[in-house]
Amino acid sequence: MATDASRREPKYQRIANALKAEIRSGALGAGSRLPGENDLMAQYGVARMTVRQALSVLQSEGLTEARKGVGVFVRAFQPLRRRGIQRLASEQWGSGRSVWEADLEDRDLVVDQVEVRAGTASENAVRMLGLGAGESVWIRSRRFVLDGKPVLLSTSYLPASLVAGSAITRPDTGPGGVYARLAELGHKPVHFREEIRSRMPLPEEASKLSLPAGTPVMLVCRTAFAEEDRRPVEVNEMVLDAAAYVLEYDFDA
Repeated sequence: MATDASRREPKYQRIANALKAEIRSGALGAGSRLPGENDLMAQYGVARMTVRQALSVLQSEGLTEARKGVGVFVRAFQPLRRRGIQRLASEQWGSGRSVWEADLEDRDLVVDQVEVRAGTASENAVRMLGLGAGESVWIRSRRFVLDGKPVLLSTSYLPASLVAGSAITRPDTGPGGVYARLAELGHKPVHFREEIRSRMPLPEEASKLSLPAGTPVMLVCRTAFAEEDRRPVEVNEMVLDAAAYVLEYDFDA
């Protein structure tokens, strides 16, 4: 029996909630096709626009994806649990492992579209790194593809005065990645700060991440500080497919 609260909900929201309940219960499993617009119109006695609003809610929450000319399907991709604290622990990268290994379990990760070059930092990175006017940085851009799906765009900025001539200026930085190489250079990261916000993607971001229409992105900006006077040594600006991630932060009180 409908409650007063459910009766006050817009019709499209009630339909969306009913479909979400079926997805979460497993009645509509990963890869399953949702009922068509005509079927939903008949089932709920509503107009086509109402059904489309309901389906748009599911898509914007990353639960479904539309396939042109075929229908709407439950997304088969399982979100990645990004363990924000464990992945940055020094015993992770300090022992030659990638920070991603804290998240992956048995999933397949490919890093592509790698570009490493000297240049000028973003306005935000200039501010976070405390760079002087015209001071050069090394820029590391790459895309992360998980189980065949692009999930993350990452761009790191490191002061050229710290890393010039090191493995950090090459596509393959070696075991433990950038942070292990910084440690070898005498700039071991001992503290990290991450700032997180969200917005809709820019066209280039949507294209590189193959995002369905209406899918937002999360922006994670991480600054790494070295042991000498907590000097900032890297700024990493990341664009994440919001529907592909669960951000987990586990720490003691």
